[in-house]
This record gives sequence, C-alpha cells and structure tokens, in this order.
Amino acid sequence: QVQLVESGGGLAQAGGSLRLSCEASGGTLSSYAMGWFRQAPGKEREIVAAIGRNSGSTYYAESAKGRFTISRVNAKNTVYLQMNSLKPEDTAVYYCAAEPVIGPFRVVPPTQYDYWGPGTQVTVSS
Repeated sequence: QVQLVESGGGLAQAGGSLRLSCEASGGTLSSYAMGWFRQAPGKEREIVAAIGRNSGSTYYAESAKGRFTISRVNAKNTVYLQMNSLKPEDTAVYYCAAEPVIGPFRVVPPTQYDYWGPGTQVTVSS
C-alpha cells in the first residue's frame, strides 16, 4: 500500500514561488505515473500536472503552463511541483496522486489514480 504525503504548502504573495514535495512510502514510486491536483473551495478537483514513470513525459493544465514544473526523483521516492509566478487563483488544497501504469504515459481522470495524499494548503495573497 503506497502512502503519499505532501509538504511545502503555505502562504505566498502573488508573483512568488512555492515548491511542493510528495514523498511516497510503502511502495516503489517508479511503478507509478504521478499527478498533482488541486481543489479550491466550492470547486471540483482538477489536474494541475502529471508526469510519467521515468520523467520522459509530462502534462500541464493550461493554468499551469509556463509557471509550474513537475519533476520526480525516483531514487528518493519523491515528486515535486515547482510553482512560480503564483496568482491568487492558485489558492487551493494541492494533492499528489499515484496511478499504476503498465503502458505509455497518458492523461487520465482522477478516478484512475489509486493513491492520494492528504493534501497541503496553498494560499496566495494579492
């Protein structure tokens, strides 16, 4: 059973940066594609970025393109989300999730992710 724990959230000013980390235990992260999702109050959970098992493939939501970077270090069982040029609308709880993958990387809905972290709050002030 893979367990995920996010860290690095907090309060940032608009235009600032935060780096989120997601550390896995109880399994080998290299067997999973990983995604970062977020959920703002009153809104549905949405994907922010995803990365294939070996970092060769990535996906970014339009809102994240050019500002966020997803990366992973399988040897550390850790996935990162570097967030730059933060905006107030980035305020949300951010979750990492793991999707077991056998074939090539592809973007899938949240229901396809088997394991989720408890989330970390990101608040961006204007």
